[in-house]
Amino acid sequence: MNILSKEAIHRFSIPRPWLIAYLLLIVVPAAIFLYGYYERSASILKNEVVRTMHQALKQAGSNLSYRIERIEDISDAAFMNVKLYEYLSIRPDDRSIGTQIEVIKDLRYLVDTVQSNSDVFHMRLFVDQSKVYSGERINFFSLDSLKDDPWYPAIIDAGGGIVWSGVYEENFLDVGNAEIISAARMMRDPDHYDNVIGVLMIDIQARMVSDILSTLQFSPGTQVYLVDSNGIILYHPDPALIGTRINDTVAEVLQGSEGTSTASIDAEVNDIMYTTLPQVGWRLIAQGTESQLSPESLKQTKRSEWTSIVEYSALFLLLPFVLLAIIVRGMNRRVNHVITAIRRESKDMRDGKETRDGGLNELPQVNGDFHMLERSVDHLILRVRTLVEEKYTSKIHEREAQLQALQAQINPHFLYNTLDTINWTAIGMGATEISQMIDNLAKYFRLSLNKGKSVVSVSDELQLAEVYLEIQQSRFLNTFDFELRCEPGLESQLMPKLILQPIVENALLHGIRKAKDRRGRIVINAKREQDDLLFTIEDNGIGMEDILVQQLLTVAPHEQSILRGSGNGSSYGLYNVNERIKLYAGESYGISISSLVGVGTVIAVRLKLDMAE
Repeated sequence: MNILSKEAIHRFSIPRPWLIAYLLLIVVPAAIFLYGYYERSASILKNEVVRTMHQALKQAGSNLSYRIERIEDISDAAFMNVKLYEYLSIRPDDRSIGTQIEVIKDLRYLVDTVQSNSDVFHMRLFVDQSKVYSGERINFFSLDSLKDDPWYPAIIDAGGGIVWSGVYEENFLDVGNAEIISAARMMRDPDHYDNVIGVLMIDIQARMVSDILSTLQFSPGTQVYLVDSNGIILYHPDPALIGTRINDTVAEVLQGSEGTSTASIDAEVNDIMYTTLPQVGWRLIAQGTESQLSPESLKQTKRSEWTSIVEYSALFLLLPFVLLAIIVRGMNRRVNHVITAIRRESKDMRDGKETRDGGLNELPQVNGDFHMLERSVDHLILRVRTLVEEKYTSKIHEREAQLQALQAQINPHFLYNTLDTINWTAIGMGATEISQMIDNLAKYFRLSLNKGKSVVSVSDELQLAEVYLEIQQSRFLNTFDFELRCEPGLESQLMPKLILQPIVENALLHGIRKAKDRRGRIVINAKREQDDLLFTIEDNGIGMEDILVQQLLTVAPHEQSILRGSGNGSSYGLYNVNERIKLYAGESYGISISSLVGVGTVIAVRLKLDMAE
């Protein structure tokens, strides 16, 4: 910024005391202010990085908890198998070939059923060595071979409860050495309760834990590991640390079920994030230094900090230099030159119309030139601060967008595969009703997610409503019927997704379920009406009063909680669906309601036909 000519600058001569005062009163405070401002901004950015990473860690912990819970459910199912106790309770004197073959056959079927689950690596039974199959060393082992293990007393002390191991290596005849984590529990003789007849053990591969944790995609050097409730490391990227106790400093900061903290380890500050797996009391911990957790953000912040300090320090150096020179010389003419130059610079930035006090063009013409100069400099400083904030805010938003991508790790196919696994397990156990419900639930999620698309076909939307009602029929047996009708030719028409399901849910839960004197019925009809697509959802529930019908689609959501308290079935769902339709199709489209108390309700949904995606 060229405020004064070179000739004028050369004519200025500032005494040394004034230069020292200038440095102490202006340059040093300005540098301290800028440095403190950017240090605080760096702290905010770091806290945002840690918060986002902690959310990702909690999501990984939830996924791991779910997988552990599934293993415990499988162990419970096998543990409650009555036949298993009968086979393990057979006395050593009963060694008939027929009995042994029958036992091995049935036990093999049980093992194969359990191992059909994708998360189960092996099911092992440790039985009395008198059993002929105790030396098989694939699924059946001698109980005596387990008694020397250090965690055997914990299994006995648990009295039949599940005891989890850390990562360890086991040798199997069929696959060789494998790193596994095991859930073990003791089994007693039901006729002689003091006798331990075996140990049931469900093994999972340690790779399952590493696969879940690898989705976190934290920066290199960040350690993510598992510890038990006693502080013993169960899983660690460094195998040498498995089985050791965590650092005492880290143990001190693990207060509560989850949180973030900092600790000084080996003269270096570490950020520590942790969350708890409620089923087993394990803690999932992420630990790393500031440079490891967010190296890019740290570089970006430091670079921006020093660049801005240099740039804006130059501005602070230039303007006070001019001001001090004018004060020393006392030359009003040169003061006027400075004011003219400042006005010209301000005009380039704001077209010469706006200042804090109404505009530079409207500055009063008074004898106090120093006062005018101070106001001009003050305005320019405010402008500089505004530019600093705008520049840094844009960098913060850019970084936030990058950090939020860390949380986009959930794959819907995981949900489908999990439901499919449960479905096949139910089929294998002959639970056809459970299988049907799981199949319907999988269809429901597939249709509702729709690969992230917001527009579906009429056929898919009707199928989603049908699957939802079938699930509810399994939940409320023999309480209602439903019927779906669709005019031919409308199946492939497009519409916003999740329009019918909230309405059907409202009709069922707030209409039919409250009508105790009759069997419920819901009829969904889709037809063409001129250039519109019209759905009607009719139920024979309790109905609604006219005043509630009028308010249901117009009252603000925070007031609908008051309406729901009346018990007449008002719902956020109808209001939200109506608003979404208007956003998609326009104000002339949406929901209309017709209802009679004690008779039922008819809800009409009008959409634009042939809606483009």
